[in-house]
Amino acid sequence: MRRSHLMPFGAQIVNEGVRFSLWAPTAHEVKLVLDGAEHPLEPQDDGWYYTVSPKARSGSRYGYRIDDALTVPDPASRFQPEDVHGLSLVVDPHAYEWSDAPWTGRPWEETVLYEVHVGTATPQGTFASLMDKLEALRDTGITAIELMPIAEFPGRRNWGYDGVLPYAPDAAYGSPEDLKRLIDRAHGLGLMMFLDVVYNHFGPSGNYLHSYAKSFFTDRHPTPWGAGINVDGAGSRIVRDFFIHNALYWLEEYRFDGLRFDAVHAIVDDSKPHFLEELATRIRQAIPERHIHLVLENEANQARWLERGTDRMPRLHTAQWADDIHNSWHALLTDENEGYYEDYADEPLKRLSRALAEGFAYQGDPSIHRPGIIRGERSAHLPPTAFVSFLQNHDQIGNRAFGERLAHLIPPERLALAQAIFLLSPHIPLIFMGEEWSASSPFQFFVDFEEEPDLAEAVRKGRRGEFKHFKAFADPATAQRIPDPTDRATFGRSKIDWAETERSPHREALQETKRLLMLRRDEILPLIMSGYRGSRHQIPHGVVLDVAWTFELGMIRVLANFGDRPFSADVGGNSRVLWSNTDSRPANGRAELTSWKGIVVKEASA
Repeated sequence: MRRSHLMPFGAQIVNEGVRFSLWAPTAHEVKLVLDGAEHPLEPQDDGWYYTVSPKARSGSRYGYRIDDALTVPDPASRFQPEDVHGLSLVVDPHAYEWSDAPWTGRPWEETVLYEVHVGTATPQGTFASLMDKLEALRDTGITAIELMPIAEFPGRRNWGYDGVLPYAPDAAYGSPEDLKRLIDRAHGLGLMMFLDVVYNHFGPSGNYLHSYAKSFFTDRHPTPWGAGINVDGAGSRIVRDFFIHNALYWLEEYRFDGLRFDAVHAIVDDSKPHFLEELATRIRQAIPERHIHLVLENEANQARWLERGTDRMPRLHTAQWADDIHNSWHALLTDENEGYYEDYADEPLKRLSRALAEGFAYQGDPSIHRPGIIRGERSAHLPPTAFVSFLQNHDQIGNRAFGERLAHLIPPERLALAQAIFLLSPHIPLIFMGEEWSASSPFQFFVDFEEEPDLAEAVRKGRRGEFKHFKAFADPATAQRIPDPTDRATFGRSKIDWAETERSPHREALQETKRLLMLRRDEILPLIMSGYRGSRHQIPHGVVLDVAWTFELGMIRVLANFGDRPFSADVGGNSRVLWSNTDSRPANGRAELTSWKGIVVKEASA
């Protein structure tokens, strides 16, 4: 079976040859550069330039000459073999024959996400080499692979959030066909594939839209990365379609099962319907026959996008990354209280308790870290599966100065307690690559601007400047120790070593992850599939976590003592222990919890 997504942008193979389409509303003159020759284009309505070339074919190199001053790649390029500043390549999406015809995806409740940076997940750092790891991940209990952004970025190494050509899988990782083979193989193993996409900004190098489509951006909505994306002003219909088609392109042409939308709080839209509403609506209308999962990263904690219908299915977006759960855990486990952890360090257990039970810790509450800011909306009515929970991810590791993982920061017994509660809670869990075996490698911030030394120096200085307000880096000499993000060695240190899984203590950590994920599949999944009825949470003596979630088929409850004195907990006579790190099993319906001990129990409905 062969698949493609039809769109008004880019190069499309048609019966007459190849149709080229460029929206360039602020250009005075546009020429198609095709296989070394230039062809003048006549402007059409609304700033469009079209032509059909009978000479073009799959493999042709092309670009656009703007005002006889600048040759640019296609903003909807399907492939960039010579990086972001080079010519684009005509790709025939029908050249790949898929073998996953019966695949329609998996229900959201079955999701166990595994976040991957393709470039550091294997020694080779390619789609093809990642394919060799899929069976091991499936056998661990992973059900979905989430790729960090792969849209074409400058250079050979990048986290992906500096992408500038959102339709082109980065050539550093392989060809479009390599990516399709990876997804095809994953589906054959029963694994879902997710992609992280960035619709809130473009990277600092290789974005040429300003030179011929200034109305793609707006100064009315500034972002931390510059002018905002114009989704609500003059010309915004085409801008909105550019990103909506991009989402459909990845879901239809590449058969991804879900998308994670980066930092949607930075997409400001004063129009109706809001871009996020239209985006989800059009995706769900276009692909009704498959399980498609849409996940937000949204610092604003807007529950409105996560509402369920009477059939308990998401009306728009499926879930949101639950930063409040992570940040509360982190403050509790590490005692860190600087930066955004300031919002959680005042009462970390109270914040964690509410976040575990209700999804958001901040539900219309004032921020401590950013005075005057009110964060969040009421979320207690949403099911736990509306939230993607994690102890670690690329941000929370990589945005640390030295990229330390949680295993580098806290004792293993504390990590084990948190991991058990994390994986056996009814939220959708996300594991960052290597976390399942407590990988020893850090994950550090890296970029490749070797061809642009001024930009590289700006990034170098900016990275060190990010930490100048932290006590540990008040001394300039200490700040100089922060890894240089432009140094290849920083990238190299971030590669995970799969051979560690054969050595202690990583081998034992992996076995425990497998055991917990098997428990989740066998004991937790049937409950969350049965329908959510509500939650409760309390903090006995101010130091004990006590959270319970009720479903049609039963209840999951977690208890953990973070104080110094023992605590006797009533777990009920009908409860069954799923996990515990206590010295003794519960007796007469009571469990004795000493410091940093916990228990997870399950109770079937009567």
